[in-house]
Amino acid sequence: MIDYRKPANVPVWTLATRDVQVPKVFGDGPMTAERLDELRGVLAALADEPIVTLEAHPLPDKIDRSRGIRLDAVSPLAQHLSEFVTRASRNSLTTAKVTASGENLYRIVVPAKHAAQLGQGLLRSMPSNAVAGGIRGPLVDTAGKIAGGATFVPVGGAAAAGTAGGAGATAGAVAAGGTALTVAAPLVLMAVAVGVSAHADQKRRQAIEHITDMLEQLQQDRLNDEHSALNGCRAAIDKATAVLLDQGKLGLSLGLDSAVHTLDTAVSKAEDRLTRWRGALDALPEGEPVELGTLTKAFPGIDEDAGTFRAHLELASLVIALKRRVAVLQAVEHADGEPGNPFRNFTRVLRREQESVDALESGIAQVLVRLSALELGRSNRRPLLAPEVDRLLRAAHRLRRLGESVVPHAPATDVAIEMARDTDGSLVVFPALPAHA
Repeated sequence: MIDYRKPANVPVWTLATRDVQVPKVFGDGPMTAERLDELRGVLAALADEPIVTLEAHPLPDKIDRSRGIRLDAVSPLAQHLSEFVTRASRNSLTTAKVTASGENLYRIVVPAKHAAQLGQGLLRSMPSNAVAGGIRGPLVDTAGKIAGGATFVPVGGAAAAGTAGGAGATAGAVAAGGTALTVAAPLVLMAVAVGVSAHADQKRRQAIEHITDMLEQLQQDRLNDEHSALNGCRAAIDKATAVLLDQGKLGLSLGLDSAVHTLDTAVSKAEDRLTRWRGALDALPEGEPVELGTLTKAFPGIDEDAGTFRAHLELASLVIALKRRVAVLQAVEHADGEPGNPFRNFTRVLRREQESVDALESGIAQVLVRLSALELGRSNRRPLLAPEVDRLLRAAHRLRRLGESVVPHAPATDVAIEMARDTDGSLVVFPALPAHA
């Protein structure tokens, strides 16, 4: 997202979600991106509470805003950020110069230690369509390094005045153990919540793209009804997201309760299918080739690009994406209702809400890996005809591709949330992504 080809002095702040005691590690001089990464790790190791970094980059000339969630200037996140930047500019010439135009790309990086609290599946990288086995991630330069052209200038914590607290609290500067940390729990909470929600919605859009054409080819009314019911949840979830992120209260009139019921029903169907798939795999002879007819009986359409089994997989992907987005809404609502430490409440509720979804996603991944490892064999000893050979080869190739679609559990990485701020104070928050390539 950030155009790192343009060398620039980039202000960087350390933000805490509550008062913490850490030794002075940043210093006052400029630093490289590599050095900043090292210091993030040090801060994460020294403090039990989340300490994130906030960077202010020049806004790139071209930016695809359609991928993010737009927030008005009066939304809580936009107001917290505007207030923070205004006060920071009074105390730092570098900040004042970089933010003078009002248009910037702000980047919050949550250290891996604390990003892991958000759940294993929620912020997992998505497979790349360009490279088999690759993943999508943030833009990097030609050397494969992030922010190679930027010089980071640490800014002192006296950017704002106030006290730490709940979702309505203002940011405050706290000198702790020699390092001035800005306590900005609401800013951190809302940025993470919107970035995670945008990430979940990006997965929903990807699933919708896959499944629409597939169901048109299958022409199965039952699966079309499942798809329509899930897609019908989108309006309620979108409205609830807009209301909650504008610091409103969720009411029955939004239809979120009925949407959640529909999603829970769809999750139950996906879990039943997963149980059947596991049972079918367990019943196959271990270490022996599997006849294609036997496999397609247990997994209808597995040898086709648009078969019933593939449609069931895409429906499961869609319901998982929708459930994850609803989980973010529930976590924000709970955190806002318990202002003692909103970020801790947010991560606790989010983790609890998505445990079953993680188990479903992990179970499906295990089934795909097992399927991709199967060896196909013919049903009799007679020579195969050319069309039969072609079908067997195509089926074997499709089985292998099932395993390639599974994203492995990589070690936890720092997570970046990028926000484009326009001159009117409005924001576009982009999907949260791994901060490292």
